Amino acid sequence: MAFILSNLLSWLRSLFFAKHLEVTIVGLQASGKTSLVNVLGSNQWSEDVVPTVAFNLRQVRKGNVTMKVWDVAGQPKFRGMWDRYCRGADAIIYVVDAADRSSLPTATSELHALLSLPALTSVPLLVLANKNDLPDAVGVDDLIKEMRLGDIGGRVVSCYSTSNKTKHNLDIVLAWLTQRAH
Repeated sequence: MAFILSNLLSWLRSLFFAKHLEVTIVGLQASGKTSLVNVLGSNQWSEDVVPTVAFNLRQVRKGNVTMKVWDVAGQPKFRGMWDRYCRGADAIIYVVDAADRSSLPTATSELHALLSLPALTSVPLLVLANKNDLPDAVGVDDLIKEMRLGDIGGRVVSCYSTSNKTKHNLDIVLAWLTQRAH
């Protein structure tokens, strides 16, 4: 009986207190964008992820929040369309491969070019220093400095060190996202 009441209460809460969020995930190729979506959506991580072509759209439900998640390809030929998927988003997640120091200059220039677009003014930004489980991964403080995140104004900017593989700090990522739901 308690189980039935609990389920009924959860269902009623979802009807009256449901929140929605549209999120766009961008970043260079092989930074962990699709793996992030897989872990957030189904709690599954795999070493064998096929590179995204153009985009993937997935709906992820966490508690009373339903997230529409755009996972946009990071290869050079697709970066020009990032802004199309970021327009109208409630938040942008920019995933960086923190273990690939050689990619940081490109990741930095692509991020700043994206954020310079007037249509994206004030959209909250979450930068994830992903793959912190790998040796020589850049720490959050160094990433903030190297990517000049402190220079970004006019929007909420947060940066966390994460690992999709170990799920390190993904609870904090979810909390950050659900705070932006409406």
